[in-house]
Amino acid sequence: MTTFTIGETDFLLDGRPHQVISGTLHYFRIHPEHWADRIRTAKAMGLNTIETYVAWNVHEPVKGEWDATGWNDLGRFLDLIAAEGLHAIVRPGPYICAEWHNGGLPVWLTSTPGIGIRRSEPQYLDAVTAYLERVYEIVAPRQIDRGGNVVLVQIENEYGAYGSDKDYLRELVRVTRDAGITVPLTTVDQPMPWMLENGSLPELHLTGSFGSRSEERLATLREHQPTGPLMCSEFWDGWFDWWGSIHHTTDPAASAHDLDVLLAAGASVNIYMVHGGTNFGTTNGANDKGRFDPIVTSYDYDAPIDESGHPTAKFHAFRDVIAKYAPVPDLAPAARPEAPAFEVALSGEGDWMPASTGSVSDDPATFEALGHLGPLVRYDVDLPSFSGAAALVFGEVRDLAWVHVDGVFVGHLSRTLHERALAIPAGAQLTVLVEDQGRVNYADRLGEAKGLIGTVTLNGSPLTGWTATPVDVASAVGTGEGAVGRALLRSAFDLDAPADLFLDTTGWGKGFAFVNGFFLGRYWNNVPQNTLYVPGPATRSGANEIVVLELEHAVEPVARFVAAPSLGQLEE
Repeated sequence: MTTFTIGETDFLLDGRPHQVISGTLHYFRIHPEHWADRIRTAKAMGLNTIETYVAWNVHEPVKGEWDATGWNDLGRFLDLIAAEGLHAIVRPGPYICAEWHNGGLPVWLTSTPGIGIRRSEPQYLDAVTAYLERVYEIVAPRQIDRGGNVVLVQIENEYGAYGSDKDYLRELVRVTRDAGITVPLTTVDQPMPWMLENGSLPELHLTGSFGSRSEERLATLREHQPTGPLMCSEFWDGWFDWWGSIHHTTDPAASAHDLDVLLAAGASVNIYMVHGGTNFGTTNGANDKGRFDPIVTSYDYDAPIDESGHPTAKFHAFRDVIAKYAPVPDLAPAARPEAPAFEVALSGEGDWMPASTGSVSDDPATFEALGHLGPLVRYDVDLPSFSGAAALVFGEVRDLAWVHVDGVFVGHLSRTLHERALAIPAGAQLTVLVEDQGRVNYADRLGEAKGLIGTVTLNGSPLTGWTATPVDVASAVGTGEGAVGRALLRSAFDLDAPADLFLDTTGWGKGFAFVNGFFLGRYWNNVPQNTLYVPGPATRSGANEIVVLELEHAVEPVARFVAAPSLGQLEE
């Protein structure tokens, strides 16, 4: 029986010192037909381990409807890692952050009345217990001491930055051990004393998360983990992007230097990310530290393996460092080839906004009250008689609203810009289309409601009698011809063989794009992201279809595919 344990100074593999050199791949951000390729490329960089979060909300978006098949087949993903001779680290949360919507927690969970998130509150613990037991049914038989490859399991995630409920952590440990997890259990926090103290238990092995000043951060970690191996289990080698900002990158040489310092110190490491992948559909998260910043569709992360799975300069710099401390396979993954470049005209099928059909309530119903997991809801209310312009004021808009009077557009309201009021002309009906731009994935705003929040007033008087209609963006139907303004756009194109593509979105306003029914994600004529990644398995030989659901205006009713991605302007 192979064992993986914690010694006085090292991880021990069958009793011998072992340095974990790992990288993060999120199975839920990668097309399943690409899993094996991404794992093999990560191995070629010199890794001996692959780490992944488990995203609860992809496995159970609707309460009681658990799914671990297809895109959610965690067992298959772990088996593919094993097939490459690599170990695996599993981080099931239940909270994962990850710039993933709602930090991985299901909306049905966080919207449960009276629930206490990430603490020892009975409703929350009952749900978390059921979730973890399902995950561990997959993980337990794949542990290294049972002939599998899973060597570490993490308890919670950067908990010290959020709370200090030791009873909660103890309950997670109990559930984990009772479910048959026997490998070492870890926690991770940024190497700040108060976070390290709050986020762990004596029986758990503390690890750190950081991307620079490795020697200093390891010293702080050692003060709080006096024995056993040092590990940076989130070595931040890049960063994520959000709408309205730059495309973030880190210097390959600087990152490689910090990795070298870690490995030279004998520390184990998990590179976050080795390959970032994509926030397909509307799975992106958001941050709000005084300003709401939704994450873009790409999760390239400036990782060593780019969004389409090819090595970068950082890959080669890291590979050279790793080769100083461990065997590196004699594999040379190819650089990214140019993708097919072509364009096709899009036919306009007119406005796709569904008719108002929802139930009526005094105040606008939230997305959660409607049980709606999609990104759009249409709100309608009859307007009282008035003359001249009137002040329309919302309690809060989450997150972006298009306001219409009698079908005529009169203005935007943006949560990012802290907008919640505008003047409107007289009319009979007010229509507000609201987009959930991404659920906050960090800190105290986890689980917040989406939509129009609170009472809406017109010249100080409440507007009541609201109808709320959920919009199914994947099934939208155009109501006529035309590509001007809000419109459904469609076209077909031929390919000789399935191929990765990069869809240029700079000629459009804001919306969602699909290829052969596969939901590529959000686009926006805003910085930084200019292209959407189309994974090859979503395409096919012969005829393919592209559908664009435009929310604002298509400057060019053309679908343009380009040879390489464009993720935005770098900081000067």
